[in-house]
Amino acid sequence: MGSLSTTMIAGVLAVRRGLRKPIGSLALMGQVRGPRGPAGSVPIREAVPLASLDSLIFGGWDILPDDAFLASQKAKVLEKALLDQLRPELEAIRPWRGIFDPRYVRRIKGRHDTTPGGHLASVAKVEKEIGEFREVSQAARIVVLNAASTEAHLQPGDVHGSLKLFEKALAADDERVTPSMIYTYAALRQGAAVVNCTPSHAVDLPALTELALGLRLPLAGRDLKTGQTLLKTILAPGLKARALGVSGWYSTNILGNRDGEVLDDPECLRSKQESKLSVLTSILEPELHPDLYGKLDHLVRIDYYAPRGDEKEAWDSIDIFGWLGYPMQIKINFLCRDSILAAPLALDLALFADLAHRTRLSGPQDWLSLYFKSPMTRGGPPLHDLSVQRQRLEDEIRRIAGWECPEGSPRRGRTSSAAKPGARSLATAR
Repeated sequence: MGSLSTTMIAGVLAVRRGLRKPIGSLALMGQVRGPRGPAGSVPIREAVPLASLDSLIFGGWDILPDDAFLASQKAKVLEKALLDQLRPELEAIRPWRGIFDPRYVRRIKGRHDTTPGGHLASVAKVEKEIGEFREVSQAARIVVLNAASTEAHLQPGDVHGSLKLFEKALAADDERVTPSMIYTYAALRQGAAVVNCTPSHAVDLPALTELALGLRLPLAGRDLKTGQTLLKTILAPGLKARALGVSGWYSTNILGNRDGEVLDDPECLRSKQESKLSVLTSILEPELHPDLYGKLDHLVRIDYYAPRGDEKEAWDSIDIFGWLGYPMQIKINFLCRDSILAAPLALDLALFADLAHRTRLSGPQDWLSLYFKSPMTRGGPPLHDLSVQRQRLEDEIRRIAGWECPEGSPRRGRTSSAAKPGARSLATAR
């Protein structure tokens, strides 16, 4: 129930009451080529049967007791006048007690957390709450979005390598099983699709992929691509397309929301940096272009600065070179609104994960790579070029719509399943 979750929830309520427009949501405002090609482009929401905003119901967990109205007030993302119009609906959304482990989030303290007595008890708690939520809301399906604070860095190991080993680690209360993994495991067992909006290793583990495939449920993640990294995936492919060299790319950020406070912990920051640093190497392919990118120096810094709040500021200093090796520079100063950029992505992922579930797609949904810094794939390294990712999203939507795949586009297999009824926010469809 932090700034991202409450901004998304309040935004959905505002859009369905006609108070605002869903700017930034591809699902609601984007178009794809129709069955007759570019001349017959159609809105995505008309091409495939997305759940309507009116059918969404929200619930979630938090380690703080605030309802969605109070939490959104504290987040200071949306103005008071808008929140006041949505107050009754937001106040009705109260979080369940969150699973909290201070070994993985150290900069904030829980006041609404629970320690139910081991990992298996935590799993049982989450499963029980999802089941109760389904019953009370009469939800047909559930999508669990992990929008929690970034956990301290953890290198996946042998206990994450198979479902059998992971379940043994759960039973043994192994410290290498994090709260985000517990939520994912419990949500999958309850028939929910799971999306990881954070840098934490919450879904991208062989054990949890094995579980999702076995239960025929979709997974997607990790770490939403919103501000600075979004610009990198737009600009770097352009430089590469023109065979311009890049010798250095220095990035720094300041932000003052709860995410920034958590990232003030070096180990949590390390998790974030891991997801941000991989993008340029994947796009520029220095092993194929050593003269242009073989000596690339890529640095990323993130600093917590409380006065900035949710209005993150990002600076990039890019050293490039052109004809005969002559140097040039590009400077970018991006004054972002962190949750405003992220909220429509979270909504899209809820709608598309639900669509994947209903159309019998399971396991990692690599067609949703557009939304992530470190996207999951079904094999091989992820592609980070934004235009390539956008094309893969469109290709999958056209397949689901039953239209011919564009000539030359790769065709991928699809895993079938029986339809099942159905954060850490829950986005559900009745």
